[in-house]
Formats: sequence, structure tokens, C-alpha cells
Amino acid sequence: MDKSIDWGSLSFKYMNADYNIRCYYRDGKWGELEVSSSDQINIHMASTCLHYGQEAFEGLKAFRGRDGKIRVFRMEENAKRLQRTSDGILMAKLPVDKFCEAVRKVVKLNERFVPPYESGCSLYIRPLLIGISPRVGVGPSDEYLFMIFVMPVGPYFKDGFKATPVVILRQYDRAAPLGTGTFKVGGNYAASLVAGAKGHEMGYSAVLYLDAKEKKYVDECGPANFFGIKDNKYITPKSTSILPSITNMSLQQLAEDMGMTVERRQIPEEELATFEEAGECGTAAVVSPIAKIDDIDENRSYVYSTDGVPGPVCTKFYNKLRAIQYGDEPDVHNWVTIIE
Repeated sequence: MDKSIDWGSLSFKYMNADYNIRCYYRDGKWGELEVSSSDQINIHMASTCLHYGQEAFEGLKAFRGRDGKIRVFRMEENAKRLQRTSDGILMAKLPVDKFCEAVRKVVKLNERFVPPYESGCSLYIRPLLIGISPRVGVGPSDEYLFMIFVMPVGPYFKDGFKATPVVILRQYDRAAPLGTGTFKVGGNYAASLVAGAKGHEMGYSAVLYLDAKEKKYVDECGPANFFGIKDNKYITPKSTSILPSITNMSLQQLAEDMGMTVERRQIPEEELATFEEAGECGTAAVVSPIAKIDDIDENRSYVYSTDGVPGPVCTKFYNKLRAIQYGDEPDVHNWVTIIE
């Protein structure tokens, strides 16, 4: 480990590591993995990624356990999701095995940046796929560049694991019902920036979007999936505009392991009043409990915590998933890959 890094002061910001991995798609096939020490790329100014949004990315993490071993969480699922996104915006699909090989290689090359176990930090892994052929007319690229870079990041909850407020802003949509919402493309995040900034200015941690078509059902919660807890049920929205979260997928399995019933279905907004707990889930935060949801337009609030203390189910999920990621509990579902 790099002893010059102040692990206690890390935040979720870019930090250059030693190496990144690159791989080109040319002449209808993928090339070999290349190692680079440069944090710059040279692409044509007419590349399709810059003009027509042929860009996709993923996010996953590596953790150093108490035993000193480095574990990567569910990278095959990230590889599959990148393939689904590639299908969705007509990009060349990177094989799952090549994706996983690249992850193993980049983590091993940057092993000194994997934070120590007791720090609460992790190594964030960012795969990126872009179209690089010059195009003036709208059309898919012939050539693609796949890259992975990594950086150590601090714990998501700098002030501890607490419940935070979110807000419904009806005048904004994150994605259209049959658009790119189910794919991990940069355009979805660009579309959420204005609403997110407004929510933060108002003192909220995130924006909870309602469905874009009818404004009746719960959709995404900012950059994360939403879930609610009631009557020993884990309930999460079903929608044609929600990005399938790997963390949410994992929590659904853990809920079943705990004897809970899992429901993935439409959630009418008024049902928010019946939940005992609510939360967001994603790679960065794992589980982010929600204290309350304010619907400003309708002048009503749905309250789950009055003192910021997370509910027992959110807390159990958060602790359980982190324990699996760090190797403190058995990996019974084979979610973890140990980097040798």
C-alpha cells in the first residue's frame, strides 16, 4: 500500500493511479489489452462519442480485507450490463472474459492504491467505452476504445451512516420510458444535473424522480435505485426507464436470504406513506437510507426517520453487503473475485 496517501482524508474525487488499461476495436474485432501510464487520450474531434453520445461506462469497487486479500465485487454483472448498454446504443460488445481480464489486470497493476482494511475506503474502478470513428452524419462508429482507470476513494458517509432527505421535483425527468434510462450512458447523468443541483441547493441529498409518462409512480432516486420496506417486504420499482442496479440486485437476494418477500413492481407515489423504511442503493453508497421524501408541489412529506438514524433493515443490509465485500462474511453466492 502507498504509505504517502492520507487514507483518512480521501473523498470521492479523481486521483491519478499508476496505470490504466486500454483496448481497441478495429476491423471488426477487439485487440489485445494495452497498459498505459498516461491519463490522456487522443481522439478525433468528430468522434461519435463527442457528437452522438456513443459512450458508456460502469462503476465497481475493489476492497482489501482483514486477511490482506483484494476482492472485486460482482464484476461479471458489470460486464454484462456494459454489453446491454452496447446493444442499446449500437456499440461493439466487449466480451465478458476480456472485461474481467482487464479488471484483474488494472487492479493488480495499481495494487498499492487499494486502501487498507481498517480505513473504510476502497478502490473505485471505472470502465469506459467510447465510439472513436469520425462521423458528421448520425450513425454508429466503426471503431471503439475501451478503457479502465482506478482511484482510491473514501467512505461515502463522511459523517457516518445516516438517513438523509430527498425531494420530488415534478418539473424534471431523468429519462424517457422507452429511451436510454435502462442503459448506463453519460446522457442520463447529464439530464439529471439541473434537478440534482436544485435539490442540493434546497438542502436535499438527492431527487426522487416520478415516471416521466404519468407522474404517478416512483422511478429512480437520483443516480441510484429506490427501495421501500414494509410488512417484511423489499419493494423496488419496475420501470422501462430505470438502470438495473447491481447493488439492488444483490440486496434483493439478501432480502430473500433474510426471509423477506421481494416485489419488483410499479410503486404509486401514495404508497410511500405506507413504508416503514426507504432507501437508495448503488455502488458508491451501497445503501443510503432516506429520512424523508418531500413532495413540494403537493405540499406533503413521507417521513421515515426524524433524527437521521437509519432503520433496522437498511442498517442490516448495509452491514451485510459490506461484510461480504470485505471478506468478513462468507461469500455464499460467489459474488466476489479475489485478485491473485
